[in-house]
Amino acid sequence: MLPETFERLVTRAVEGIPENLKAALDNIDIVIEDYPTGEQLEDLGTDSLFGLYEGIPLPERELGSVTLPDKITIFREEILDAGFRGKELVDEIRITVIHEIGHYFGLDDETMEEMGY
Repeated sequence: MLPETFERLVTRAVEGIPENLKAALDNIDIVIEDYPTGEQLEDLGTDSLFGLYEGIPLPERELGSVTLPDKITIFREEILDAGFRGKELVDEIRITVIHEIGHYFGLDDETMEEMGY
């Protein structure tokens, strides 16, 4: 898959987020990389990673604090290597984007898993 096509799918996933949540996204960059680094995998104790949120979740921020932009990274080749195709690929990208945005809003993995993300 061309990188531009994958990027369009990520953009579509972000655009599909409800407006009230999109409006709350502030000071956050969403980027696409091919693979996570060895350090990222080691830090999380995993050998595969589709997405990663790096930053301070909204509920943990201090009022008036100034921080660097938070960052969500979607790992293109990692997702493609998992064998997703067609609608399954589109769904996995959407789920990954929503999952990482959930971390931005302070949700943990267990809560998001219960929600289906």
